[in-house]
Amino acid sequence: MRRSLVPDIVNLHAFECAARHQNFSRAAEELNLTQSAVSRQISELEQQTGVKLFERIRRRVILSEAGRRLLPEVKELLVRSERLMIGAVAAGQMKSSLRIATLPTFGAKWLVPRLGGFLAQYQDVAITVESRSKPFSFEEDNFDLAIHFGQPAWAGGVCTFLCHEKVLPVACPRLVEGLKLEEYDLLSQAPLLHLTTRPKLWAEWCRVHDVPVENAFAGLRFDQFSMITAAAVAGLGVGLLPTYLIEDEVRTGALAPVANLTMSTENAYYFVRPEEKRTSLAVGLFQQWLLSEVGDANHV
Repeated sequence: MRRSLVPDIVNLHAFECAARHQNFSRAAEELNLTQSAVSRQISELEQQTGVKLFERIRRRVILSEAGRRLLPEVKELLVRSERLMIGAVAAGQMKSSLRIATLPTFGAKWLVPRLGGFLAQYQDVAITVESRSKPFSFEEDNFDLAIHFGQPAWAGGVCTFLCHEKVLPVACPRLVEGLKLEEYDLLSQAPLLHLTTRPKLWAEWCRVHDVPVENAFAGLRFDQFSMITAAAVAGLGVGLLPTYLIEDEVRTGALAPVANLTMSTENAYYFVRPEEKRTSLAVGLFQQWLLSEVGDANHV
């Protein structure tokens, strides 16, 4: 990394503030600086980037084309810097910290409701949970671990098997009762709900269980299982959903199995830890706890 290209965070603050107000004087008031100080900071940033960031028009300043291109990235960097410091302050009050990346629906429906069990055992661990839908680089995103669905392959990561995924066709009781059909007839006539990232899931389920469905690809499509769950509860169709995601809905009667036939999908869930954090005590404790939670679940 070339230090000459690393921007001064103070100069970035001045740039963002001046761009927002389109006025150096107002920016100076917000930052509790003099107008000349703000002008100097903007000038330093312009010298460092080699481009003119503002156009001076009468008493106003407006962003140049180069300034407009730079502004969104500066805003993102400032937000990330603030988040970094807040996380550091929070973690500093604990003995250790964990930054966890998890699939959105898995995190919301399965992990978070159980997280209290881990915190009860390890009260001195600061936890941050963020959603990630796709694999990422541990070098670029400083996560301590990730929950991954797919194959046990992750660049720079060590994968540990957690559980297989079992999917089950479910619908709201009103839909099932309204049609008054047999299980397989219902699948032939009721609308099917699909996940955009797994468009062949219904066709695979029908093939495995030898269930005839005239068109296994027709119906509403959603990009998250949580949306399919909501659609099924609302009576929009039959969802083919992982059993771990609908425990509450089935228990409360919001959803009911249409056919009591599950299917294990080709991929599975894995606990992934960065190679350089093989010996991290906090990561090891969380992995041990997570494996015990998975082992206690009947759907695994």
